[in-house]
Amino acid sequence: MISENELLAKVPTQLYIGGQWVDGAGSRTIDVNDPATGETIAKIADATPEDGIRALDAAVAAASEWAATPARTRGELLRAAWELLMERADEFALLMTLEMGKPLAEARGEVTYGGEFLRWFSEEAPRITGRYGPNPEGTGRMIVTQRPVGPCFFITPWNFPLAMATRKIAPALAAGCTVVVKPATLTPLTTLYFAKLLEEVGVPAGVVNVITTSTSNDVSEPIIRDPRLRKLSFTGSTPVGRKLLEQAAQGVLRTSMELGGNAPFIVFEDADLDKAVDAAMLAKFRNIGEACTAANRFLVHADVADEFTRRVTERVAAMKVGRGTEDGVSIGPLIDGKAVAKASELVADAVAKGAQVTTGGQAVDGPGTFYEPTVVAGVTPGSEILREEIFGPVLAISTFTDEADAVRRANDTEYGLVSYVFTRDLARGQRMIDQLETGMMGLNVGVVSNAAAPFGGVKQSGLGREGGFEGIHEYLDTKYTLTPMS
Repeated sequence: MISENELLAKVPTQLYIGGQWVDGAGSRTIDVNDPATGETIAKIADATPEDGIRALDAAVAAASEWAATPARTRGELLRAAWELLMERADEFALLMTLEMGKPLAEARGEVTYGGEFLRWFSEEAPRITGRYGPNPEGTGRMIVTQRPVGPCFFITPWNFPLAMATRKIAPALAAGCTVVVKPATLTPLTTLYFAKLLEEVGVPAGVVNVITTSTSNDVSEPIIRDPRLRKLSFTGSTPVGRKLLEQAAQGVLRTSMELGGNAPFIVFEDADLDKAVDAAMLAKFRNIGEACTAANRFLVHADVADEFTRRVTERVAAMKVGRGTEDGVSIGPLIDGKAVAKASELVADAVAKGAQVTTGGQAVDGPGTFYEPTVVAGVTPGSEILREEIFGPVLAISTFTDEADAVRRANDTEYGLVSYVFTRDLARGQRMIDQLETGMMGLNVGVVSNAAAPFGGVKQSGLGREGGFEGIHEYLDTKYTLTPMS
């Protein structure tokens, strides 16, 4: 396996604009740190607003030719990117572990998951269709066609550096759109390395452009307000999403917003507790709990709450904390000190309001930004941990006594991304599908994400869908033409 230093030496550190690797206009740089050690592992270019517009210029210049490229050709390039990504899976996994902190096993899982968007949309590209037929009155023929929306701007988060890039880039390229990508400052290396991969497989210059910056708003706003941009996609917090929507409204841009979550994990009294506990470990601690789909509020029926708490406490107490490259580690560092402080504050507030910590509950001393995997039981209404997105390895349990109460509490949030339900009662499961206010739901499963499924939420959790048949239509405009019957 490649060494860390050898890998880092292969990763570009410049901006990727118009098929060229270039320095930023201001010659500034950004330090990229390993959250497990606090050490700087790379220095990358820090883009200015001028660099952002240059990237958009390149995307606009390439737009017409890429839109006219046969769908089969676009699909084959995405397929080639998937094949090369699979060949380099270990490199991408190690790179994500170094810059984000997740254990290597989970990073390898992200390579597989992220790669599936390339494969899925490589197959969707040649399936873009329209329709043709007479209108109901018999006075003309209707022609309905699909065409790419145009240049797109993507703002991706730090927690899934590869999958969030492929989930946006793949459908855009399949549809015939060109893109400018701004990865998160905390984890930009994976996106830069992926852009290099796309360059290697032959994606034309200007089709994909990558800018990294420490001044996100200064660089992003001029791009969003430029009338040549036609689509904005963002994954991140709801407050930032609201601001971006305000900016996008000026140009009436197509938008996709995958925002915050506050996922309920409901365990009914008839649940299979073995399956529920296994799923709880996945739904809560996948990606160190730093996921918008992470279970945030464990609502457990009073009849099984003690047993459920005992089992998850035993499992969580056995989890190994450490650098993600170490054998057996299941909990890596949180992304930065702010994340550690937030977890500490939420646990302290819950305890002050009557909850009990059954394991964990402390930041870990030493280098890096680690927080112990934690279980907090008996969380009472009004606790911040039930309202705030935790984004860390803290499992918070509260109890309920009847189905109506569980539904009310599950829906008592401004968010609606995903929910998890555990019950053996098929009719109850169907009622939960109908009553829970979320865009996605796991019924007796703890992970729902799949490239073939539409990912997205309702309420303050966002707009639009990524993945599935629905995903490519976010990048297509519909055009209707009427022709005479004769």
